[in-house]
Amino acid sequence: MTHLSAPNASPSSAAAHVEALLASYPDFPQPNILFRDLNPVFADAVAFRAIIDDLADQHRGQFDAVAGIEARGFLLAAAVGYAANAAVLAVRKGGKLPGTVLIEEYDLEYGSARLELEVGQLSAGTRVLILDDVLATGGTIAATSRLIERAGYTLAGVGVVLELTDLHGRERLGTAPVHAIMSI
Repeated sequence: MTHLSAPNASPSSAAAHVEALLASYPDFPQPNILFRDLNPVFADAVAFRAIIDDLADQHRGQFDAVAGIEARGFLLAAAVGYAANAAVLAVRKGGKLPGTVLIEEYDLEYGSARLELEVGQLSAGTRVLILDDVLATGGTIAATSRLIERAGYTLAGVGVVLELTDLHGRERLGTAPVHAIMSI
């Protein structure tokens, strides 16, 4: 069910929305993986607004730019960037960016991948907040953190909608402050 956006949805309501709307798919994309799907959460306007407000408010004043990780991280970064009047960076899967790029290879829960970031988009030292939908094993966010630092930016923190605590991804992120709207 789609709702009209509610003004000033409270941060505490973000977790309630995620809990109510989160879908789970066993054995996707391969056997023995339980895929947590946030698309139903994002498709609900009230829930999406609560998530964006929570992420923006949690880190307000601590960042100058947001980096969204392909693909659902793009949704979050664009909306939080708009809400906070901050620059937005796109961290893309390998082979999708032109020009000079930094590359990080990393392991996923169910394989391996490569991320890229275009160089020279922001001034050195710019404080960047990384946003993504799910923190699982931490490989994607750790690779993005390395890209941010290699580009000469300062990692301001990490924001995610859902953290899968049994996969211990937070441990791979070092001392970066991490905010998860909901942990399971």
